Amino acid sequence: MKKVKIFLLFLLISSVTFSQEEKRGYIVKVGQPAPDFTLTTTSGKTFKLSEKKGKVVMIQFTASWCGVCRKEMPHIEKEIWQPLKDKDFVLVGVDRDEPSDVVSEFAKKMKITYPLAPDPGARVFFLYANKDAGVTRNVIIDQQGKIVFLTRLYEKNEFDAMKEVIKNLVK
Repeated sequence: MKKVKIFLLFLLISSVTFSQEEKRGYIVKVGQPAPDFTLTTTSGKTFKLSEKKGKVVMIQFTASWCGVCRKEMPHIEKEIWQPLKDKDFVLVGVDRDEPSDVVSEFAKKMKITYPLAPDPGARVFFLYANKDAGVTRNVIIDQQGKIVFLTRLYEKNEFDAMKEVIKNLVK
């Protein structure tokens, strides 16, 4: 009987989480394998998600015209990227549908050092979120390639929870 109650509780929590993800514009869900993609960063390096297995990956969806992204990015740089960049952690900013020169200038203005990659036509964005969904969002992927955490906008409590998830995965 106890196992049945635990299973039912899991189903309830899962359905609440899934509906929350859908409300936030995601088409992916926690627990699913992260959709693979390949992009070229502004420094000319190829980023292929499936080649990052064994590491914790953070995908930050952003754009230069996004005010909330601009608010969040310094926190990502200081609180996540700088402390973890030399560990088994990978971070890539995926810039929604802007040319490489705009993305490079954006990184300079924001004083971020983590890699940014233009996403022409928002092709990668649409693997993770609805076409009408807003940009400011983060996807945390574990060492096995599964999605473990999703954020939307910049809210300090959620950001801190995301940092904790990353910290617990990167040992």
